[in-house]
Amino acid sequence: MLTKDFYFDLPNELIAQEPSEKRGEDRLLVLDKNTGEYRDMMMSDFPSLLPENSVLVVNNSKVRKARTYAESIETKGVVEFLFLGKNNDGTWKAMVTKSKRQKKGKRFVWKDKDQKPYVEAVIDKENEDGTKDVLFDRDIDEDFFQTLGHVPLPPYIKRDDNWQDENRYQTIYAKKEGSVAAPTAGLHFTSDIMERIKERGIKIYEVTLHVGAGTFLPVRSEEIENHHMHTESYEISEETATALNKAKKEGKTIIAVGTTSIRTLESASDDSGMLSSLKGDTSIFIYPGYKFKFVDNLLTNFHTPESTLLMLVSALAGKDHIMAAYRHAVEDRYRFFSYGDAMFIKG
Repeated sequence: MLTKDFYFDLPNELIAQEPSEKRGEDRLLVLDKNTGEYRDMMMSDFPSLLPENSVLVVNNSKVRKARTYAESIETKGVVEFLFLGKNNDGTWKAMVTKSKRQKKGKRFVWKDKDQKPYVEAVIDKENEDGTKDVLFDRDIDEDFFQTLGHVPLPPYIKRDDNWQDENRYQTIYAKKEGSVAAPTAGLHFTSDIMERIKERGIKIYEVTLHVGAGTFLPVRSEEIENHHMHTESYEISEETATALNKAKKEGKTIIAVGTTSIRTLESASDDSGMLSSLKGDTSIFIYPGYKFKFVDNLLTNFHTPESTLLMLVSALAGKDHIMAAYRHAVEDRYRFFSYGDAMFIKG
């Protein structure tokens, strides 16, 4: 299957640069994965669209303010570090601007708002994927990111982060810090929408998958089968796994909120369609031809042309149905990507 088969023309002005004026006031394109029929609705309609015999699964990962700026001790130039996570040896993996210049042994200082040195670090290792392992002169924790970090908005948002992003680029149920990008389907939920879902007797369960920067990497291979996915860590509590397995056995409809939730559940499912692994790493690549083991329906945002996420939703609803729905979304001026509108794939 060719990557170019998943191309569609997207005008730049449809790429949302800001969130909706109020959380939850977004459009919702409802797609029947069996027939290909679609309807224009609103996110406020979502609770009423859920089958009575269903459960909802959300990703509770919290976005870390992982984008920071340091000064080179050698050149005094400013370098951006996007921290992806902590390694087992105590170093931190990071993506760094002007990457080829940032050799092993180069030293940097991070300064506070008063321009006083806050912490220093050295490039400890250069990795084959272009990332660097960074060794700080003391242990850092979330205070470092809260004090010096910026919200890591995706590259297609062409502006600096601001105070509004600290709230709006985070789901209302975010708990576990670790993502460098938001699980964006969850950004549409408000307390009212969540309460209306619960009032219908529909259970909401939480899993965790920490979104990595690889979520923005393009598919560079001509044939999608040759693409290798980035690895992300996930966790499902034993209590949640037991409850979801029970729901699956009872024939309830499993609805994932976001591609991160669907990747978590499919990664943790065994051949019998039951959740078996509760904690691990996944590099699962879902594209047309994949047989879903656990998830039935999906709430998701609109994805970039030729992306792995577009391939994932095509696997669930059929490529022709997805591409037709996307053409309608473009023609009807839906807002795309992280701060954009939503799609509910049901059936």
